[in-house]
Amino acid sequence: MSNFEFENLIVNIPDYPEPGVIFKDITPLLADPQGLAAAIDQISDHFMKAGITKVVGAEARGFLVGAPVAYRLGAGFVPARKPGKLPREVYSQEYALEYGTDELQVHKDSMGPDDKVLIVDDLVATGGTAVATAKLIEQTGAKIVGFSFILELCYLNPREEIAKEYPQEVYTLIDVH
Repeated sequence: MSNFEFENLIVNIPDYPEPGVIFKDITPLLADPQGLAAAIDQISDHFMKAGITKVVGAEARGFLVGAPVAYRLGAGFVPARKPGKLPREVYSQEYALEYGTDELQVHKDSMGPDDKVLIVDDLVATGGTAVATAKLIEQTGAKIVGFSFILELCYLNPREEIAKEYPQEVYTLIDVH
C-alpha cells in the first residue's frame, strides 16, 4: 500500500473557515476503509522499529490517527486534551494561535522518563500545536522520538518551526506545496 493515492481522498473547501483559506478536509480519507488502513499502516510501519511506548495525539483529530497508530505499534495512547477535560492532576502547555492562545493538557501519570513518544496528528500547518505537544511531553520526562502527520501544509513552513526546538524526524504522508 505504499503507493496509495491519498490526495484523491482529500477535499479542498475554499473560503473555510474564513475567506482566502482553503480547508483540507481529511474526513473522506477517514471514511474510506482502504485509505484509512493505508494511512495508519504507513505511519506505523515507518516507526515500527523505533521502540515507541506511547503515542500522543492532540484533541481532537489527533485522536483519530493516534489511537490506531498506537494499537499498531503495540504502544499506549495518550490524549492531549483541552483544559477541563481530564479528571486527575495534569501538566499544561499554553500555545499561541493566530488570534489568542490555546492550551493542551495530559495526565501527570500518563508517561514518564522510560517512555519513547511519537506525536501524531492529522495535519500540521504552522507547527504550533506540534511544538506545544512536545513541550507538554517534556514536562513528563518522556523522550520524543518523532512527529507524524497525514497532511503537511509545506507552504507554512511547519518543519522550520518544529526544528527550532526539536531535531526529531517529521514524517508526513501528503505534502501540500
